[in-house]
Order: sequence, then structure tokens, then C-alpha cells
Amino acid sequence: MTHLAIVVSEFNSEITFKMLERARNHAGKIGAKVSYVLYVPGTFDMPLAVERLLKKKNIDAVVTLGAVIKGDTRHDDIVAENAARLIADLSLKHGKPVALGVTGPGMTIDQARERAELVPVRAVNAAVNMVARLRKLQKAVGEGTVVINDTADNN
Repeated sequence: MTHLAIVVSEFNSEITFKMLERARNHAGKIGAKVSYVLYVPGTFDMPLAVERLLKKKNIDAVVTLGAVIKGDTRHDDIVAENAARLIADLSLKHGKPVALGVTGPGMTIDQARERAELVPVRAVNAAVNMVARLRKLQKAVGEGTVVINDTADNN
């Protein structure tokens, strides 16, 4: 069983809390256990929470959920790009998958609402699939080419 942590932004909660509900439901359907849900003020605040969760031995992967909406400035670009970069760096540093379930930047509120159903499902699938594949890779010993592929489970 895969043990997940979910980090969810409180900013744009009308959308992100629906994303959280969808992610939790989907995790249960595919046999993953959500062990932690950590709320953060906004997407920009996610990296610190992600790092703390990745240090826990009972967590296999982290799913991040947020909605970065376009405003009158480039603030949405700065928030989304920095958060994504730091989150990716933490995944590599700790050797555990972190799925980016953050929508935006450059997105309207209507676009964010439209993506609130699909993005969390894809993020949970990505986290669970990466854990499974990394476990297979850890056990893999072979001559020639070893292929670890579960593409049917990606969507």
C-alpha cells in the first residue's frame, strides 16, 4: 500500500477544498492511504510543508493541491514557477515522489473550476504510480533492458 500526504492550499479554497475531496476519494478507490493532510496558506507556502512530510518514514509520496489564478500582475507566474521548482528539488533531495496538482498560472477562475476534478486525480495517480515504479526499479535486476512501465494507470 502507498502512504500519501496531501498538502493543500487554503487560498482559493472554493476550488482547492474540492480538489482535496476528489484526491482523497480517488486515493481510496485505488488502494492508497492518505496518512496526512496539511493545509498551508497558499501555493507559495507548500515547499516547507512538503519537505517536512518527505522526512517522515511512513510517507511514500506527497501530493500538492493548489489553484494559482491570474490577476492583474505577474504574481501568479512567480508563485507557480517558484513553488514548482522548489517542490521538484525536494522530490530529488528526499528521493520520494511529489506530484504537482497545482493548476495555473495564467488561469481564470472558471478554468480553475473546470480543472478541479481532473487535476487531483492525475496527481494522485502520478504519486502512486511513481512509488510503484520506483519500488520495481529498486528490486529490478536484469541483463539487457529492464522496462518498468504501467502507462495504462497514468490517467
